[in-house]
Amino acid sequence: MATSAVDGDKYRSYLTEEELKTTKWNAGPPNYDVVNKLFEEGRTKIWAAGSVEEKVQNLVKTWEMELVHKANPDEYKTLDAKKFVLGINGKKYFTLEDIGKIGGSYNVFLQTSLPPELRFYDPDTETYDSSQTTFKTVFPRGFAIEILQVYSGPPVISYKFRHWGYFEGAFKEHAPTGELIEFFGMAIFELDEDSKVVKVEFFHDRGELLAGLVKGNTSDGSGNATSTCPFMS
Repeated sequence: MATSAVDGDKYRSYLTEEELKTTKWNAGPPNYDVVNKLFEEGRTKIWAAGSVEEKVQNLVKTWEMELVHKANPDEYKTLDAKKFVLGINGKKYFTLEDIGKIGGSYNVFLQTSLPPELRFYDPDTETYDSSQTTFKTVFPRGFAIEILQVYSGPPVISYKFRHWGYFEGAFKEHAPTGELIEFFGMAIFELDEDSKVVKVEFFHDRGELLAGLVKGNTSDGSGNATSTCPFMS
């Protein structure tokens, strides 16, 4: 499993100074200083160095970094690009090619079967750039993740996670509230004999995230906190 680099990001591998220069990035080399600060200030668990929990947390953060920021799948080091599939709530599975066509990780994680008119965030109409801009605006200090519990170690890793950030930038037409937004879920990572990720499954409720982002008033002074929709879409 990935371990953090000594001369790079403390929570993610493969972000050394040399790798930042030589890797092909989607939008320039990523910098995690701001979100690392949020993580350290807001985490509820501090795992011992070398523990299974710390290794899983670093793997998840490194895998996410590669999936979101690396432009060339041949440069992925945490996963097998040819075998890899990602599943959401046991309903649908995506290859790396699918993820690229959909527009990246946010659009995959926020998949929904609701009709378009009931969607506060519609992954079918968002691109990689628009989704990244939307959530960087909403969470200017980043959207941190921590591992709360590891239920099984490799080669089949199952764990519970917490994602959080502060709603400090507008979400679509909704004004920021400054509130803490957090949601919880579970995931399963399957590793092959080379310790490369070949399958990931996430189980979460996207409404737990989006419900907090529609509390702010819209430009006409109204809010959607009391939406008549029974699903926080």
